[in-house]
Amino acid sequence: MFKMLIYNSQLKIFTSSIVSADYFLGFSTKKLGNGRNFDNLFHFFDGNKISYKKIIVPEQIHSTNIEIFENDSSKNLLVKVPDTDGLITKKEEMILTVLTADCLPAIFVDEKEKMIGISHQGWRGSIKRMVQKMIDKMIEIGAEKENIKVIFGPAIGDCCYNIDDDRYFQFLEEFDGYSDKIFQFKKGQRFLNLTKLNYLLLLEKGIKKENIDFFPFCTKCDKENFFSFRREKNNLQGEMFNFISLRSGF
Repeated sequence: MFKMLIYNSQLKIFTSSIVSADYFLGFSTKKLGNGRNFDNLFHFFDGNKISYKKIIVPEQIHSTNIEIFENDSSKNLLVKVPDTDGLITKKEEMILTVLTADCLPAIFVDEKEKMIGISHQGWRGSIKRMVQKMIDKMIEIGAEKENIKVIFGPAIGDCCYNIDDDRYFQFLEEFDGYSDKIFQFKKGQRFLNLTKLNYLLLLEKGIKKENIDFFPFCTKCDKENFFSFRREKNNLQGEMFNFISLRSGF
């Protein structure tokens, strides 16, 4: 697994070196506020003079529903897409987003086809192989497997993501061949590595290792930079916004 994510201290986001400057992508931090407050999104993009036509926000339901966003004739700058956890577009200046606070965000880019995507996967999306479904959908509309790059953002690590017996056996049934790679056993508890699982699912789908980037830290551990559902529980203070856009003119 490769570690190419870079922290931009000016923008207060993490970004990746495996995608060209034709694309503006990032994973926000607590310093940018709660992504659920859409004013914070406008403040970030407008304040940094990022050109865009729409900000697309899926109303995430832990599904594998994927929306191909082609056009929106409304005058609204923010578009909510119901019952969706994945977005794909070829349109310029459409900012695709997902919100997370321990779940795993993934960004997809085919630079040759100028196609971008983003998806949200917690344990439900992961067990339903959401990242593989995103790859299938991109290929269906013209992407080439060998050209697709995927960047995983901040998520809870296997240091903190302990799961109960029922969930363990669900994953074991679906991913028996990966059990020695995605589980840790400590002090009588089982811990799941969501990022590693989704990395393995991409390899299984034929995505090249060098085309996968990932975030090596844990959202629950890093209280300074990230919101965490597991850490904050019923007092969750917010969620990070994760985004990708194809710049105009490329």
